[in-house]
Amino acid sequence: MASSYTDLGVELITTGEKAGLWGTITNTNLEIVEQEVGGYVAKSIAGGAQTTALAITDGSTSSSDARNAIIELTGSISGNQIVTIPDSIKKNYVIFNNTSGAHTVQFKTVSGTGPTFATTDKGIKIVYSNGTNIIDVNANLGTVATKGITSSGDIVPGADDTYDLGAVGNVWRNIYTGDLHLNNEHKNEGNIVDGSKGSWTLQEGANDIYLINNKSNEKFRLKLEKI
Repeated sequence: MASSYTDLGVELITTGEKAGLWGTITNTNLEIVEQEVGGYVAKSIAGGAQTTALAITDGSTSSSDARNAIIELTGSISGNQIVTIPDSIKKNYVIFNNTSGAHTVQFKTVSGTGPTFATTDKGIKIVYSNGTNIIDVNANLGTVATKGITSSGDIVPGADDTYDLGAVGNVWRNIYTGDLHLNNEHKNEGNIVDGSKGSWTLQEGANDIYLINNKSNEKFRLKLEKI
């Protein structure tokens, strides 16, 4: 009876088969496991709107981009992209969208669903495949219950002008910050008072609070009344 293969392409030798080849096959299987656990591949998806299928070759580490643990998507894209892996794969992935071009990139199984990088999201997603769909781990973390969160770097939303900090009836108690930057120029519509758009910076002085119009460079001092 011939060998069979796991979904990730590891060769399972039937008893009494492959005489004299066990060493070679075992070494290849170990290389496959290494690729699955910590392998890295840079995959170009350059071009217009298209679907790029990542495959796995049974009993081989070549032509097996979908087996790698870390996949960096590269290239200049001029249309929305879809990247697929086989339906049956069950494993974790780190996906880095390192493409250039303001278009979406979706990572999914052939027949299922998966997360999409927004047009301006050139970041990293930690995901896993359950054999049917790709699940975005970051998007499904839910509530983080802890005493506090400390970051040694910037905390940036996954998409521009999409997510809120707090909500009605669930507000932050206090906000501690340095300069406050206010800008609505990227919106399709201006403010609800006169419909205009602007860019302002609120800064602190020793005895006053200042407001800077970043478009005209005019500077204002807020009138304060001592009580």
